[in-house]
Amino acid sequence: MSRHYLEVLDLSRAEFIEAVRTAVRFKSAGYPPDGLRGRTIAMVFEKPSTRTRVSFTSAIRRLGGSYDYLASTELQLARGEPVSDVGRVLSRYVDGLVCRVYSHSTLETLAANSSVPVINALSDRHHPCQALADLMTVFEVKKTFSGIKVAFIGDGNNVATSLMQACALTGVDFAIASPRGFWVPEEETKKALEAAQQSGAEVTLTDDPEEAVRGADFVYTDVFVSMGFEAEREQRLKAFLPLYRVTRELLSHAKPDAKFMHCMPVKRGEEVEAEVADGPRSVMYDQAENRMHTEASLLYLIYRRWRWL
Repeated sequence: MSRHYLEVLDLSRAEFIEAVRTAVRFKSAGYPPDGLRGRTIAMVFEKPSTRTRVSFTSAIRRLGGSYDYLASTELQLARGEPVSDVGRVLSRYVDGLVCRVYSHSTLETLAANSSVPVINALSDRHHPCQALADLMTVFEVKKTFSGIKVAFIGDGNNVATSLMQACALTGVDFAIASPRGFWVPEEETKKALEAAQQSGAEVTLTDDPEEAVRGADFVYTDVFVSMGFEAEREQRLKAFLPLYRVTRELLSHAKPDAKFMHCMPVKRGEEVEAEVADGPRSVMYDQAENRMHTEASLLYLIYRRWRWL
C-alpha cells in the first residue's frame, strides 16, 4: 500500500525536516540529474496555477523524470467519470499523481484508489507543499527552527492550516490572528495542538493582529478572497479590512528584523501594503523559488530514500 502526502502531518517530524534540509542542499549544490530517472508523474489540475505548475514541472525535469500535465477539462472527469476509476487507471500508467483540486475529498478518493503516491498540490483544506517551502525559507533565514515564531494574519484557509501544522510539527511557535468566523477549522487546529505538544511549539489563536505579531520573526499573510470564494468577496473584505492588512505599522510590533512572507499571488493594497510586499524585509520571492526546491526534495525522497513506491 503506497503512502501519500495529502497534508503536512502525513510526514513525521524527521521526514519533514529531512525534506527541508535536502531542499537546502539541492538549492546550493544542484539536483541529482538521475533522481527521477525512469519515473513519470501525472499532474492532475482542476485549478489554474502559476507557481505550482511550473515549480513541479521544473523540479521533475531537473531530476531527470518526465510528466504529463492533465487539466481536468481534458479528462473523462469532465464527463462524470468516477474519481475512483481515475485513480485506479492512472496509477497503472504512472509512478505518482500530483493533484491540484477544489475539494480535499477528491484527493482522498484518488489516494484510496491509487497504487502510487498522491501528492496534494493544493486543495480547499490543505496546501502542504507550500508549507514545506515556507519552512525551508524560515530555515534559510534563521538556520534553525528553535526559538522561532511565525505569525499569520488573515484568513484561516488552507495555507494557514498547513503552515500552522508545519510549525507545530517542527517546533516553531505559531500565532494566527483572524476575525471570528474565519479561523482555521477546529479539527485541523486540534491536530496542530497535538503536534505542538510533541515538539514543544506554542500555538496561539487570537482575533488581535498586534498580539499575534508581537515578538514574531516572520509575519505572513495571504489573499482574503481565495479561489472559489469570489462570491463572498464583499463580505470578506468587510470582515478583514482594514484591521488585518499587514502594514508597516503592524510589522513594527514584530521583531526589528522580522521578515514578511506571502504565498502569492499577492493583492497589494488589500492584505498587505505594497511598501511591505516589495520592501527589503519581504522574502516572498524566496518562498516562491523554494517551492521548486522542496518539491524536488519531496519527490526525490519519496522514490529514492523513503521508498513509498
